[in-house]
Amino acid sequence: MTATDEVDFTGVKWGSVEWTNLVTLYLRAYESRSERPILGDRAAAEAVDRIHYDFQRIHRTSLPASNQYLVALRAKQLDGWCADFLRRNPDAVVLHLGCGLDGRAFRVAAPPSVAWFDIDQPAVIELRRRLYDDTERYRMIGSSVTDPEWLDQIPTGRPTLVVAEGLLMYLTEQQVRQLLRRLTDRFDCGEMHFDTLSALAPLLSKVFTRGIIKWGIRDARELQTWNPRLRLLEQSPALAGYQKIESTAVRWMYRLTCATPGGKYDVLNRFAF
Repeated sequence: MTATDEVDFTGVKWGSVEWTNLVTLYLRAYESRSERPILGDRAAAEAVDRIHYDFQRIHRTSLPASNQYLVALRAKQLDGWCADFLRRNPDAVVLHLGCGLDGRAFRVAAPPSVAWFDIDQPAVIELRRRLYDDTERYRMIGSSVTDPEWLDQIPTGRPTLVVAEGLLMYLTEQQVRQLLRRLTDRFDCGEMHFDTLSALAPLLSKVFTRGIIKWGIRDARELQTWNPRLRLLEQSPALAGYQKIESTAVRWMYRLTCATPGGKYDVLNRFAF
């Protein structure tokens, strides 16, 4: 699935969506080089080693000493849920929505019978294609997740896993409702794993991040009233597992955050349908 040549990303504009994906990739790669990594994303480290870009500038601005754990803890929990689903459904179809440059398809030991689809905006998928190749069981689709036409490329009649990490909060509530309905209408059964932000997130975003966060929710259990096919299986704060952080100072900072309402700002949700 992975090529080996160096790739030039110097054309990626600072502050763009593609740049944000590079920052997250760098943080996962940085974390993988820890003495006791939580996620240990070697695919991210290999990708960063191949990419020609000013990662030193990213390092100076992304505060990897603490922020590496934000991405590692969230991804680790979602990887665990994903692996559990695939153990029970080795013939599944996986839809990784808003995949960015994430190598979940390579981190999770999916059975060879799994069909995996990574979906993101065309410009992001163009970058992915410089790093990875389509195969018989792994495909990349360049499309907005809100465009219903990409679903025509996905096989039905098999258990389906939908993973959406760091995605839904950038859609409007109406778009989230439509997307969830579209997925449960098309596929017979499966699970959805995604994170949601607090209902305060859009308000805070208007103050601090120019309103890029469009949607938040008090408790994702409410989605069951939106869509009767959805059934909540479990929830977990995104910072759960902070006890594994090797830095004592950062571990205590995360522990204090988890003891406040801030610890529930970003919540991971596992639904069946």
